[in-house]
Amino acid sequence: MLEIIIQGRGGQGAQTAGNLLAGAFHAQGLHVQCFASYGGARRGTPVNSYIRADQRPVRVRCDIERADAILCFDASLLEGRLLAAADSNTLIVVNSARDAAEFAHALPGKRVVPIDALTISRQMGLGRIVNSALLGALARVIQAPTLEVLSRALVDNAPKQHDENVAACVEGYRCAERQLLGNAA
Repeated sequence: MLEIIIQGRGGQGAQTAGNLLAGAFHAQGLHVQCFASYGGARRGTPVNSYIRADQRPVRVRCDIERADAILCFDASLLEGRLLAAADSNTLIVVNSARDAAEFAHALPGKRVVPIDALTISRQMGLGRIVNSALLGALARVIQAPTLEVLSRALVDNAPKQHDENVAACVEGYRCAERQLLGNAA
């Protein structure tokens, strides 16, 4: 079973990203569970979205204690409880302009792929809306769902700017791929 935690701040789109990712996994034929947890009912407070995807029905009904992947919308949230759900095998995609070497030094033993999703989103005409770029990066890092299925989920479920969201998703995917290939060399 694949277990993913998405964390952001209220208003950043973490819950929307969780719903889009769950929809993409479902479209790929997987059984999915998606739920959210809110720190407070206002902008800026931490918001978590939890996703489980499996070939079989998902029957477990608790928070994710050890994630296979973490998607973090704000690097300042990479601490405490969120990192407690990460071990050396957890893949962490974080929205940050900092490079991977800085995260390797700051978070030894963690596998962090920073993506400058804000720059990508602005280049694609989405302003500060970073979820599509981050979802593309996450899809590449965990190798699921396929870029085609994720792009279709964005077209079908994004409220507007479908072409811009897909372009940001593709660029996030490519950015993560460049990092992964650079690390493999």
